[in-house]
Amino acid sequence: MTSGSPVPIDFRSDTITAPDDAMRTAMADAEVGDNVIDSDPTIASLEQRAADMLGMEAALWTPSGTMANLIALSLHLERGDRFLAPRGAHVLTNELGSAAWFAGGMPDPVDHDAGPGRPTPATVRAAAGPPNGPYYALRTTLLSLENTHNASGGAVTPPEEHAQLVATARDCGLNVHLDGARLWNAAAALDLPPAALTVGVDSVSACLSKGLGAPAGSVVAGDAEFVERARRIRQMLGGGVRQGGVLAAPGLLALDRVDDLAHDHANARALAAGLAGLGWDVEEPQTNILLATVPDVALALERLRGLGILALPMAGRVRFVLHRDVSDDDVEEALRRIEEERG
Repeated sequence: MTSGSPVPIDFRSDTITAPDDAMRTAMADAEVGDNVIDSDPTIASLEQRAADMLGMEAALWTPSGTMANLIALSLHLERGDRFLAPRGAHVLTNELGSAAWFAGGMPDPVDHDAGPGRPTPATVRAAAGPPNGPYYALRTTLLSLENTHNASGGAVTPPEEHAQLVATARDCGLNVHLDGARLWNAAAALDLPPAALTVGVDSVSACLSKGLGAPAGSVVAGDAEFVERARRIRQMLGGGVRQGGVLAAPGLLALDRVDDLAHDHANARALAAGLAGLGWDVEEPQTNILLATVPDVALALERLRGLGILALPMAGRVRFVLHRDVSDDDVEEALRRIEEERG
């Protein structure tokens, strides 16, 4: 910022969280090995702990969440298969078409008729179509869910609805992948263990660098056979990081911080209440993401930037994301600047 400009308050994403001193020390002290030739002990520890937390048999560390999702879709889909995902899902809109390009799947969005970010079982059943159509028809083989749903403002799918969707998918002959990039947030919001939100899925991805402070990394989890196959796809995609323990070590610390996410959720509610009091059209956040409806998104973002408040567009609205590097005082200061600018 130039001299005299306000100190920026960054609500753009929970991916901007920086590793703290404890994480940097863990990175420096990490025990490492060649994770391609045999294994890296710190990565192995992270994978086992993540698998346990997610209620899965095994897990695989990946450099990014996009890679984790792409690996799962590549294993679940054959070329020309259709897969279903809630409209606006990250695998549909924010992963550069890799599901079609590399995994060979035909994406088909389904509407959120059960609430933000989630379809009803009836909608899934209708979209899946008959299991034994003619050979020249698209074959639907996968349901990809997202919890929390980013573009719906961090909306949570509760366990009972998750169970109904998984049961419907099974009845339709579909596998189920869960994009759980922010599954930790859903678990914190519901005060449930993450494994309670993965019941019945064939695979799940979860991110370590969104809100938890790790500088990089995700996991993709499933049964042992799935993870062995996933390791080969990760290598194809260039994800065979050698001494990756230096990145897995902060990931292990990140898993100790899942309960801290509840504080980000409280700050999101405080920001929403403050903005509503100033006349903004905001939705009550379920987790750490707040969406505001404005007449002109680009103009609103420009005005906020002039106040030193950084945000991003999402689904035609302004998105504010709360995270561990935004304090209670930062929320109060952001509201003060907006109120002062309003006059």
